[in-house]
Amino acid sequence: MSTKEKIQEQHEVDTLEQKNNEIVLYNDDVNTFDHVIDTLIYACDHTPEQAEQCSILVHYKGKCTVKTGVYEELEPRCTMLLEAGLSAEIV
Repeated sequence: MSTKEKIQEQHEVDTLEQKNNEIVLYNDDVNTFDHVIDTLIYACDHTPEQAEQCSILVHYKGKCTVKTGVYEELEPRCTMLLEAGLSAEIV
């Protein structure tokens, strides 16, 4: 086995072990922009600018990925969004 084959094999193993999930936030007709922005800052550690951009995307596109990472990290954040009355899921 050449050195090149060993490096390629190691890279593929590292890639398989690091699967990321996403929290997707969905639009609704209930929550205000301010509430969504404040909740994203609190639950997802967004900057005010990030939170505002996500809220605009959700409003016009219907949904937006607001956080990516491993499932164990995303689960409590998604729970905070849901408890604040927002519509979100981990995919």
